[in-house]
Amino acid sequence: MAAPVDIPALAEALLDIAVASKHGRAAELAIHDGPLRQTVIALTEGTRLAEHNAPPAASLQVLVGRVRVEQGDAPATDIVAGHLLELTHERHAVLALEDSAFLLTTVTSVDIPSHG
Repeated sequence: MAAPVDIPALAEALLDIAVASKHGRAAELAIHDGPLRQTVIALTEGTRLAEHNAPPAASLQVLVGRVRVEQGDAPATDIVAGHLLELTHERHAVLALEDSAFLLTTVTSVDIPSHG
């Protein structure tokens, strides 16, 4: 069995790295087990992950701060610390409304194609 990952400590460390980065972001893969990936991503206020395709299954849990998930013409969804959102199967972007860190859980490399 793998060692446990201290997600709050990792989020804090990645936020420090993101603040110091000219790109305003930092990320680390916390768990990778077959098709399951759990990544902690930190973004500084105003930093955006550009629109991208959705994997076959994904969720986003905000650990610190507040982010906005934007999906084309659909209304944007703001998510605050402690909240979890199932990501739709559409292309989407993520904008940090304040310095934020979130846990992105994805299932990839399965026989279902990505969406978007």
